[in-house]
Amino acid sequence: MADEFARTASDVARVGGRLRVARQDRGLTLEDVAAKAGMSVSTLSRLESGKRQASLELLVPLTRLLGIRLDDLVRPDAADPRVRRPARRRGGVVIAPLTLEDSPVSTFKITYPADTELPELRVHDGYEWLYVLSGRMRLRLGDQDLVLEPGEAAEFDTRTPHAMSAAGAQPVEVLSIFNADGERMHTRGGV
Repeated sequence: MADEFARTASDVARVGGRLRVARQDRGLTLEDVAAKAGMSVSTLSRLESGKRQASLELLVPLTRLLGIRLDDLVRPDAADPRVRRPARRRGGVVIAPLTLEDSPVSTFKITYPADTELPELRVHDGYEWLYVLSGRMRLRLGDQDLVLEPGEAAEFDTRTPHAMSAAGAQPVEVLSIFNADGERMHTRGGV
């Protein structure tokens, strides 16, 4: 509860600065905006500097005048964009997440060990795109048995029977991008 109160107070404290930026981005002076919004220059100045408490009575005419939404003034700061999810190992395959957990698509760097047999073909809902970074990848896709070299990419509907492994004596590293259904199957249900 205290954390939520602190976050709310922090959001409210940023309203004045965001209001000032919106005004300045439009090339308007304090005098221009105060006159058009029906308030004193002193009130607007104190509001922008955080010395005056923001209220709907003050903010609604200002947001209309500046062509912004109330949400633009109280939005939280952007979250930390760094991905700090640990790599996982499944049957010798190393899966390193490269996107945040709640991303609309999921991206992984996957390393398949050398000299492994191609796993059983799988079918599931989803869509996948992959790019070979190093090594050679064997991709069995329906009746096709393909070998992808570094720099090659493939994309496919995962309802087509498919399986992947390293091709040869070297491990293969790939970038894989999945929609939500494909990610759930490949990284949680087995590779």
